[in-house]
Amino acid sequence: MSARTDNDFNPAAEPSQAVLERFDTDPDRGLSRQEVRKRRARHGMNRLLEARVRGPLGILLDQFKSLVILLLMGAALAALAFDRTVEAIAIAVALVVNGAVGFVMEYQAVRSMAALKRLGTMKSRVRRDGAERTVPADHLVPGDLVILEAGDQVPADLRIIKSEGLACDESALTGESVPVTKSVDAVESGAGLADQSGMAFKGTAVTQGAGIGLVVAIGMETEIGRIASMVQTAESEMTPLERRLESLGRRLVGLTLIVAVLVTGAGLLAGHSLVTMLETAIALAVAAVPEGLPVVATVALARGMHRMAARNALVKRLAAVESLGAATTILSDKTGTLTENRMTVGLVALAGEDVRHEVSAGRFLSDESPVDPDSHDRLRRAVEVMVLCNNAELGDSPSGDPMEIALLRAGESAGVVRASLLERWPERREEPFSPETLMMATIHVDGEGFRYAVKGAPEAVIDRCHAEAAAESDIALDEAGRDRWRSRNHAMAESGFRVLALAEKRASGDGEDPYARLVLIGLIGLYDPPREGVREAVAACRDAGIRVLMVTGDQPATAGHIARELGIAGEGDAPPVHGSTLKSPEALTDAERKRALATSVFARVSPEQKLDIVGLHQKDGAVVAMTGDGVNDAPALKKADVGIAMGRRGTDVAREAADMVLRDDAFTTIVAAIRLGRAIFDNIRRFIVYLLSGNLGEIMAVSAAAAAGAPLPLLPLQILYINFVNDVLPSLALGLSRSEEAVMRRPPRDRSESLVTPAGWSAVFGYGFIIAATALAAMAVALLVLDLSTEAAVTISFLTFGFARLWHVFNMRSASSGLLRNPITRNPFVWLSIAVGVVLLIAAVYLPLLGDVLGTVAPGAAGWLVVLGFSLLPILIVQPMKQARLLWEGRWVD
Repeated sequence: MSARTDNDFNPAAEPSQAVLERFDTDPDRGLSRQEVRKRRARHGMNRLLEARVRGPLGILLDQFKSLVILLLMGAALAALAFDRTVEAIAIAVALVVNGAVGFVMEYQAVRSMAALKRLGTMKSRVRRDGAERTVPADHLVPGDLVILEAGDQVPADLRIIKSEGLACDESALTGESVPVTKSVDAVESGAGLADQSGMAFKGTAVTQGAGIGLVVAIGMETEIGRIASMVQTAESEMTPLERRLESLGRRLVGLTLIVAVLVTGAGLLAGHSLVTMLETAIALAVAAVPEGLPVVATVALARGMHRMAARNALVKRLAAVESLGAATTILSDKTGTLTENRMTVGLVALAGEDVRHEVSAGRFLSDESPVDPDSHDRLRRAVEVMVLCNNAELGDSPSGDPMEIALLRAGESAGVVRASLLERWPERREEPFSPETLMMATIHVDGEGFRYAVKGAPEAVIDRCHAEAAAESDIALDEAGRDRWRSRNHAMAESGFRVLALAEKRASGDGEDPYARLVLIGLIGLYDPPREGVREAVAACRDAGIRVLMVTGDQPATAGHIARELGIAGEGDAPPVHGSTLKSPEALTDAERKRALATSVFARVSPEQKLDIVGLHQKDGAVVAMTGDGVNDAPALKKADVGIAMGRRGTDVAREAADMVLRDDAFTTIVAAIRLGRAIFDNIRRFIVYLLSGNLGEIMAVSAAAAAGAPLPLLPLQILYINFVNDVLPSLALGLSRSEEAVMRRPPRDRSESLVTPAGWSAVFGYGFIIAATALAAMAVALLVLDLSTEAAVTISFLTFGFARLWHVFNMRSASSGLLRNPITRNPFVWLSIAVGVVLLIAAVYLPLLGDVLGTVAPGAAGWLVVLGFSLLPILIVQPMKQARLLWEGRWVD
């Protein structure tokens, strides 16, 4: 059987002997080979189901799902239906280019993610048929007895049946930064994962001691498997850019249908033939759709992906680059993300004195003055005890409990090395840490006697001390003195420290009770230090109007202290919210919702509650970015608008669920991504206005000519050619522009804000009207003044459109930027795109084959003068208007 298949059975809440009986396991012999084979046939292998990776075909199909792409497909099919094969082929080329670019970029991201996965097969030591054997971990079955030692990875969910100072690092699963001591005792049935001391969970690591565990769940039935299944079922949100492009696509569909119907009807009433008006409707459909929009949006995001990769951020989905720029809230895990996931000694509390340990400088300070441990008796004694009473080892690859490693490193800061101490005081024996005493002791030879070094939980050690180390000598410790030490312990814990007490005694023999009549030396405050640069990154987020919230499995006091140290929370902010008080967003009362939204720290949070927190802020209108590295973060990473996983410390499950992976695990990289994301959105918005205004000018010109019964100023294939020359190249150049200096000093965009704002639509219609008017005026001059043929006049209007839209790129500068010095004029890609565009427009007239397909003829010198003069009119009209506006507002630039 398996523990997860019986909802009424909780192995953590049952005595270990009862669990052994339930699984029919002999604690001395383990399972027999025959029984193992039977159980494997029943339960399968001890493996997690791998997340389904999108294959090449799936990635390719994803490139053709937007409404803009579907509208282009509809236009191509309509062209084929009316025997306009060349137009259909031209549209198909635009579709293929977009699909190819998006496919290449996302397929490379998928392959890069696959390279991050760890390789290798984990082994486990088990007891079977009365003997110890080493077997592949995926061959374990429920009821197996697994032997654990420091350094092992727990291969399945285990009920502990024997513990000798066993402790496990469960930070990847629970978020708890301190190793959890394991015992054989049962816990209450409602205890959370972090409090189930009788269980060891798959995917966690043994940091100290040894023990034996009974396999109670394997594979997807383990806690890590349950979370992995939550990742597969968690709803994945559309990104803000995807939502906006979808909305824009719907508007373009509506605009195309309305304009086509109205113009066709007006043409029929004006006496045009049905065939002529159907061809005109196809031309309008082609003009209405900016063929370059999906291409340029994809390339701009792909360029952002490459720039992020150079900054150690791997983006799995193109739209996630922009989405991070739209983020209003960042939910960050604490352990390993905001902090280093490395315990450090920060404070040594002695009688009447606090000595601070400055880790970066490797020194001790008392009242900000350096202290030499060799000349400070009590500090020296404290350092010796914490180094002697220790099982960890330093070196190139430190091993052991992270807390004990921190004690050894602090000892080295004081010039105390364990090997040297053991030469002076050889270790006779050790009294392992036990959950009953909450203490550990080592006994050392000291001349004719013995020195007992003790460390443990403050409340346990203080109760066993009869004296304390004072400045001159040891003095008696009464109950009032013990209360003072308890108060100091409480104050240190409130300040975010993990507190240990140190004590010692001298004795004539090594067989005495190690915890009787101890001398209290002091308290050690350990903490998980913040990562370098995180405080500055949090401040930068605040300047950009982005809230950074901490979501952790740690205790509220510890989490609150770190949050204040990093600037995430202020002294007067709402207190941390405990995970036990959280519910789904729908189940919260107004008061509970208000309190949850006001806090900056969520502590003791489970995986399900992380999902609730993401949903709570999304429902409140936030664009949520979720960072994390543990298995417990994965469902929320997938649910968030942008999931950001850590590449070094991150688990495979978290990386699979995320949209972005930080290969250097640096929170500061997120700020760079936000800046880049905002710049990309500005560029996308800029080239969308450019595209729509140019295409709308085509619609206005063609519609006006059709309604008036005049020759069409642009033929369908000419529209496609202009859109290829002007939509793709200049728009792509606009998409590669650098960000403005003030991009990180403005609040995030409103989530409900359209991709094109009302002001943007006004600009689109204004620019479109000017471009249409100048092109129609150029055609009228060619027909009425120069008395050219219809074919030549249409060629002049075609060239006027093309060149006017090339120069129009300079109208895309922001109103507050300089006339001559701005991101557009400083963008070399803009000048390159104009040069290429000029060559392609000239080729459309003078290359025989191309001219025949497009229906163009040489306009002559007079015609070229008309093209040049009228094509410059839009920029000559718009630029003085922008400068006049700045002058009126008193913001003249240049």
